[in-house]
Amino acid sequence: MARRYAAANSDAPVLVLGHGAGAGHDHPWMKRVASGLAARGVTVVTFDFPYKAAKRSVPDPPAVLERAFAEAWKEAAAGAHGPLFAGGKSMGGRIASQVTANGGLDPRPRGLVFFGYPLHPPGKPAQRRDAHLPGVGAPMLFLSGTRDPFGSPEELTALAAALPAASLHVVDGGDHSLAAPKRADPAGSRLEQAMDVAAAWIQQAARDAVR
Repeated sequence: MARRYAAANSDAPVLVLGHGAGAGHDHPWMKRVASGLAARGVTVVTFDFPYKAAKRSVPDPPAVLERAFAEAWKEAAAGAHGPLFAGGKSMGGRIASQVTANGGLDPRPRGLVFFGYPLHPPGKPAQRRDAHLPGVGAPMLFLSGTRDPFGSPEELTALAAALPAASLHVVDGGDHSLAAPKRADPAGSRLEQAMDVAAAWIQQAARDAVR
């Protein structure tokens, strides 16, 4: 069942946020980011992919994941008053991009936000997961940590530069969850700053879309 984190403004942009492969939408990271974005003026809708809803650990095939994202999108769109954005953490962001590139989201997203895009498996830089991204056809924001084994800052910089209307925010010391070591960031402010960037980017993209 989807969960809605409502911003104060009923006309706020709406972000449908998919979870990562290892944890569902009840994970503390998902709750923190969803509630944090809502406090920053972006309504967030989260949901569980079928395998997590069934309490399985192995992700569903891509077609099943994409269909689940499209269903959550359709439900969110039915009750949305503001412009719609898609995205997710790691796998959730990749699935959002794939289903968008395949034309599976109606209406099409005004933009996509990736928290730790999994450009390739750790230690396997040749196994890229970006061939579909030029077909997304919407602005994209990549938020990536300097310690992320799924994509280095150099790789993400080159990727964003090669895509139309793509932006990159690098989190200094951030891991795949955009968290820096506690000794360097005891309050977890790096993730808070990433949420600031994401919310501002979504709101600007929403304004640009109506001009």
